[in-house]
Amino acid sequence: MTKCHEVDYKIHGDDLQLVEIVLDPEETVIAEAGAMIYMEDGIAFETRFGDGSSDQGLMGKFFSAGKRMLTGESLFITHFTNESDAIRKVAFAAPVPGKIVPLDMSTLPGNVIQCQKDAFLCAAKGTRLEVALTKKLGAGFFGGEGFILQELHGDGMAFFSAGGTVVAKQLNNESLRVDTGCLVAFTEGIDYSVQAAGGLKSMMFGGEGIFLATLRGTGTVWLQSMPFAKLAEQVISHLPEPK
Repeated sequence: MTKCHEVDYKIHGDDLQLVEIVLDPEETVIAEAGAMIYMEDGIAFETRFGDGSSDQGLMGKFFSAGKRMLTGESLFITHFTNESDAIRKVAFAAPVPGKIVPLDMSTLPGNVIQCQKDAFLCAAKGTRLEVALTKKLGAGFFGGEGFILQELHGDGMAFFSAGGTVVAKQLNNESLRVDTGCLVAFTEGIDYSVQAAGGLKSMMFGGEGIFLATLRGTGTVWLQSMPFAKLAEQVISHLPEPK
């Protein structure tokens, strides 16, 4: 695995956060297209196929981009490189109100994390972005985000965003049931499945949805209090009726 660039960072703000990445000369950070807020003079950016984690051939890059299409993400990843001889900064922000979570991938089991689509924001160059399929049909059909999860591999810093407040829950051979839309990410050692919320009456009138995600094992789970779909639903419900 390609060793990631070592980048420093600072997160600004409270509920509408941005992350400012500090790049030494020749360091690079990769980010989702459209996430950049500002960059200082001396930083060059280029939109490319692939994440730059390895020297892929043309077909490999197209294959990687095609897999990203399955998650609903852009075909392209933007690379920001400090081409000056001094420290420079570039900043990124999430498209929805919420928090930005920094992760030192070298501290995670297997140097890997799985997250829902749209959660990935940016990462040090060398981080590999993959597509992971949920292992169980129930999770695919009723998990809120479908079969497709993003999987990040690397030993550097990575950042994901989530709506509202973010809570990290540590499981030690335990289980946790959560609203399917509130699940953001989880580490290796966590098994993800979806089960019915309860009896018929609870499912129909309980207000918690028909299905809940069940997470079992040992590892870390990140949850968000306000998924974008729930926020959009609330906004739409308060719009005036068209005349």
